[in-house]
Amino acid sequence: MTKTTHRNLFSERGLIVSCQALEHEPLHGGDAMAKMAKAALQSGAIGIRTNGVDDIRAIKKAVDLPVIGLIKRDMPGSDVFITPTLDEVVQIIEAGADIVALDVTDREDRLAKAAELIAFAHKAGVAVMADVSTYEEGMAAEQLGADFIGTTLSGYTPYSMQIEGPDLALVSRLAADAEVPVVAEGRIWNPEEAALALQAGATYVVVGSAITRPQLITARYVEAVRQVIGSEA
Repeated sequence: MTKTTHRNLFSERGLIVSCQALEHEPLHGGDAMAKMAKAALQSGAIGIRTNGVDDIRAIKKAVDLPVIGLIKRDMPGSDVFITPTLDEVVQIIEAGADIVALDVTDREDRLAKAAELIAFAHKAGVAVMADVSTYEEGMAAEQLGADFIGTTLSGYTPYSMQIEGPDLALVSRLAADAEVPVVAEGRIWNPEEAALALQAGATYVVVGSAITRPQLITARYVEAVRQVIGSEA
């Protein structure tokens, strides 16, 4: 089967909205994420990233946009939790995702495992987004055949850049050297940072928490308000 590429998935550069809610979060379950995806589409998003079989299926029915699917699974004794095994890749493909997102970090012999998962997805005609944390991992992911390189895990591995905002330096380095599209993702909290990510060379920008996780959005406002109240006390 012919390998799927970004050229027949996204019609243009732009914003991909991550519509995810974990089991302990208020919006988990039901049609909440499908409605989030509809709202994203209405406002001009070019794609959706989502977690779990149920939300992948619901969003594919709700919107006519490319869907990046992943499954977050805690594995005993492992720090890898984004689509860790072949079982998750199979479930994501069967649910109808256009792109499988998976961890392609250089830990726990993950690169060797990722090569197998990428090859499997391509054989099924589905593209792969490699979630990486460093430049070296991104370039390795490209060599393994990933169709997209996402900066998703920068700051979430102990050896990657630990900063409060998006890792624009990583975006810039990967965009300069990689031949596949670079997806800026992680700690993008406002439109200005999304624009900066594109200016740094990203082809696409993924924003999740700042749009679709109201408990985190509220927490940032509450903290700002409390700081003012505290200073006036």
